[in-house]
Amino acid sequence: MSSVSANKGTFSVKAYRGDAKTLLAFNLDKASAKNLAGFTIQCQPDGQPAYYIQNSLQFATPSDHAQDPKEPPKSSINAPIHKFRWLHVPGTIHQGLKPFLGKYTYTLTPRYFDSKNSLQPLDPARSVSVTIDVNGFVKAGVEFGFARGWTQSQAFVHHFGLNALIRPDTKDLIFDTSQQSGSNAAGEKYTYSDEYEWLGFTARKKIFDMLNEVAATKSLHLDVFAYDLNEPDFVKILLQLAKEGRIRVILDNSKDHHDAASSMPEDQFEKLFKQAAAGKSEIKRGMFARYAHDKVLIVSNAGGAQKVLTGSTNFSVTGLYVNSNHVVIFNDPKVAQAYAGVFEEAWNDGVSIDFCKSQWSAKPLSFASSQTPQTQISFAPHTEPVAKAILQDLATRITQEGQKSGAKGSVLFAVMQIDSGVSPVYEQLNKLHQAQNIFSYGISDSPKGIYLYPVGASTGVLVTGKPQNTHLPPPFDQVPGIKGFGHQVHHKFVVCGFNGSNPVVYCGSSNLAVGGEKSNGDNLIAIHDGDIATVFAIEALALVDHFNFLDSTATPPAQGKEPKAAKGAKRPKSKAVVAATPGKGGAPGWFISTNDNWAQKFFDPKDLHSVDRELFG
Repeated sequence: MSSVSANKGTFSVKAYRGDAKTLLAFNLDKASAKNLAGFTIQCQPDGQPAYYIQNSLQFATPSDHAQDPKEPPKSSINAPIHKFRWLHVPGTIHQGLKPFLGKYTYTLTPRYFDSKNSLQPLDPARSVSVTIDVNGFVKAGVEFGFARGWTQSQAFVHHFGLNALIRPDTKDLIFDTSQQSGSNAAGEKYTYSDEYEWLGFTARKKIFDMLNEVAATKSLHLDVFAYDLNEPDFVKILLQLAKEGRIRVILDNSKDHHDAASSMPEDQFEKLFKQAAAGKSEIKRGMFARYAHDKVLIVSNAGGAQKVLTGSTNFSVTGLYVNSNHVVIFNDPKVAQAYAGVFEEAWNDGVSIDFCKSQWSAKPLSFASSQTPQTQISFAPHTEPVAKAILQDLATRITQEGQKSGAKGSVLFAVMQIDSGVSPVYEQLNKLHQAQNIFSYGISDSPKGIYLYPVGASTGVLVTGKPQNTHLPPPFDQVPGIKGFGHQVHHKFVVCGFNGSNPVVYCGSSNLAVGGEKSNGDNLIAIHDGDIATVFAIEALALVDHFNFLDSTATPPAQGKEPKAAKGAKRPKSKAVVAATPGKGGAPGWFISTNDNWAQKFFDPKDLHSVDRELFG
């Protein structure tokens, strides 16, 4: 069940289940939006004290409005949310680094201004409640995990500080993650493990649950495809399995991971692996034609492969703790055995381009069972005709959205790059924001243009995960940049029609370019399931909303020149906040407005905000 809903009069609430998070969407009619001050959201974890979601902003003069003195000025009971949807992620502000996961009841209340533009007290008679499971997402035999990747966020800075280290300033492959890595502004000390658990989120948990299961069960064996490989605790478990003779590893040896001096982390791992294995376990280095780009764990017993973990997440510090990434686990032996066959083929071919000649490369494989929804998986590298055909099928599926008369299509995506290399998928994603008949919401680290959330237009959104020179206004704290860590958005997923009759999500390790499909060891997965498509759609929403805000606050470089943007790049026309100066001694900053003007765009049929409200609420 991907969503639950409830209503009272014209006010309705819908809660969509994500992966250990909830998308709350609310709706009411236009007449009920008169004097609307926003929405108050209360969370009630099962069996635990309730708390109010906090706004990022507050009123310039809180004393002019009805306030609960037991709550801070930014609490949504004192500063209602000026949006028609909100993503709740436990552990962002409340409950610390180890939040409760399980049943949550959300109570939402529309709030109103009086004739003097003063917030009226909360009226419980208007409230609507919904209850939904907030936990790691599993459906049938398929599990999902997502790396949080929120180093550029208020939550990360509040938990760990602006100058938090992601790893020690050494070149050691293995280090003690239980050592203190810093302290935040409140003086609270934390370790690398604390950071890693928060940043790695459910992806880290899924990966280490699988590794620890293999380590603890002597009858199990592990085959590993790895591209980046330097997460210290991950490496320790692989070396232990090597010592026990229960592992094989195919590891990339492209110039990104191997040099003549064998100084790369992956070179260090190979040396340590061979020492630990003493001939009992094996490792092969290779790159097909360019990269051994898969990120795969295959668990087997005496009966063969039983389950497999795959996705976009590299087994590295950056992959798990800086990048936004996903993992998929198939607990279906048929799927796992296909991955085992691919591993065996790559192993026997010497991790070379000869893989293109195999049965595994010739066409996508299809799966459907009580454990696996309708799924197709393709394994690269391919010959050029096969590579082009696979990507064209995905591009065609994108173009099918919004083609039915009167239907509003939807495409949401997070793709690492969409302007590097030849790809029919890139062509579609780059122009998607222009379409009026599709709700398009996308992010990439390298879009050709930056198309922020428009006001007064129903065109889509395309933002970058690498905002330049952001300088956040008060009351926001500054956030770290991504410099030195490569990519923020490392996902490669596209969701088509999550709200329609034929929902599908494309995910995996493929960068969705023809060159990569011809030259890299990769896997591209298509899963046809509405609940699963919704989980990925929520991830796209979170990333686009976050970076839409950061991109809108980007400032020119110190030299005084605006960074050169692509032709047609757009900046927002207005914001849902007003600049003001609070009472005596206060500093200028952003504050929530004291009239209902903020809500008008949500009821303008020519505005994407209105499309958004109707689509989700």
